[in-house]
Amino acid sequence: MRITFIGGGNMASAIIGGLLARQHQPADFCVIDPQPATRDGLRQRFGLRTEGAPSADALAADVVVLAVKPQQMQQVAESLAPLMGSQLVISIAAGIRIGDLARWLGDYDRIVRAMPNTPALIGEGITGLVASASVDAAQRETAQRILDAVGQSVWVDDESQIDAVTAVSGSGPAYVFHFIEAMEQGAIALGLPPEHARRLAIATFTGAARLAADSDEPPAVLRERVTSKGGTTAAALAVMAQRHVAAHIGEAMSAARQRSIELGDELGKANG
Repeated sequence: MRITFIGGGNMASAIIGGLLARQHQPADFCVIDPQPATRDGLRQRFGLRTEGAPSADALAADVVVLAVKPQQMQQVAESLAPLMGSQLVISIAAGIRIGDLARWLGDYDRIVRAMPNTPALIGEGITGLVASASVDAAQRETAQRILDAVGQSVWVDDESQIDAVTAVSGSGPAYVFHFIEAMEQGAIALGLPPEHARRLAIATFTGAARLAADSDEPPAVLRERVTSKGGTTAAALAVMAQRHVAAHIGEAMSAARQRSIELGDELGKANG
């Protein structure tokens, strides 16, 4: 399977690295990027082919992964339109809707829209996927195999649900980092040295997340098992309940979803 990446940034590099670790070969890939330093770095790191601009030969692939900034997508897609044949197109650009991308590609309709997140950079990501109606089962499997190289993936039935995926997992790493920051600062305020505060906060978060991932029981049950009546955890959770922390997290996610919708509108109109 030949895969051409348009854009050779961090996410493209992570996916290529993940696929190479899964028995793909450097000859399977071509990366098109206008930056010489980016191309040089990719050739040195992976030993793969790079090009500075699209060409019919470079686009003669089974899959084309669009890994450019959303603001660049229209210009890039329009430059690719004359070169499209029967390739599966996977877009990992945030906010770009399938309909807009299809129009810029010259009414091309074999498109999967993907919403990965930054833990993909260490192979621990999760990606939301949605496909246009013309994408068949084999192409869906191909798209999932490519994104699973950097973690896990889930399919949604309606493209509007990608905005919810963005609010949960796309923006979600920032929520986690924010919570870790708060725990770290809280630990320092309680008198712990900063280096201990950070280690304790991060290890607690990663350990608890791994425990939840490995357990068949829902997080609510795991939480209850840690919470003894009248104990320290119960005291802490009581404060969170009084401050409506769970409700505020839900409100924050709703705001992220709404902004995702707005960005899709803005990018489609601005580049339409």
